[in-house]
Amino acid sequence: MSLRALPALQDNYVWLLADDAGRALVVDPGEAAPVLAAAGGLDLVAVLLTHHHPDHIGGTAALLRRWPGAVVFAPEDERIPEPCRRVVDGARIEIGPWAFEVLAVPGHTRSHVAYFGQGLLFCGDTLFSLGCGRLFEGTPAQMHASLSRLAALPPDTRVCCGHEYTEANARFALTVDGSNAALHRHAAEVEELREAGKPSLPSTLAIERACNPFLRVEAADVRAAIERHLGRATNDAIEAFAALRAWKDGFSG
Repeated sequence: MSLRALPALQDNYVWLLADDAGRALVVDPGEAAPVLAAAGGLDLVAVLLTHHHPDHIGGTAALLRRWPGAVVFAPEDERIPEPCRRVVDGARIEIGPWAFEVLAVPGHTRSHVAYFGQGLLFCGDTLFSLGCGRLFEGTPAQMHASLSRLAALPPDTRVCCGHEYTEANARFALTVDGSNAALHRHAAEVEELREAGKPSLPSTLAIERACNPFLRVEAADVRAAIERHLGRATNDAIEAFAALRAWKDGFSG
């Protein structure tokens, strides 16, 4: 099994998973060109869509023209117009040699889903390495619950996010949690990867649990930083998470 992060658009990744028999699936094809260029003789059997934003679904129609037999899996959302099999929380989908569990993870959008299987987590714009998605349609409580659900998966799970945001997220994370030695080590590793022109992804849930401030709002140092920024105490983890997300929204470091 091979996994590739194909750069697309400005900073997106299209994930390409292939087996030794030449079968492949892609996740969140914001544009078709990177997939068409990388596919070679692969037979595309499925497309997994996490949410409706154009930079995650824009290449789907072109891929279906090239591989008309491919099956598209997508959340129940009328804003995804392509013919597809709609998936809901808890569904199990089987594609060739692969099986994935569908996880509803609202927050970035109301209908966002993630796909978990084969030791991989395709999480779109819900969880980023060292960060999380903006709350365009969901509430802080929804996003906090979604992230907590993902964080509870096995620690060796490889985290396959939708964007290359890790360096920028690291700058914010270090502002919030500057005494975190694991974060400093990971930020240095990410810098080396990016300087070499390599993706910072996939991450792992073990790394994210140790380093991502959005998964650590109950850690003493992170909570103290949030409360210093707010100038007051927070009542619970959801209020702290909401304040952290708002802080990140205005961060320009």
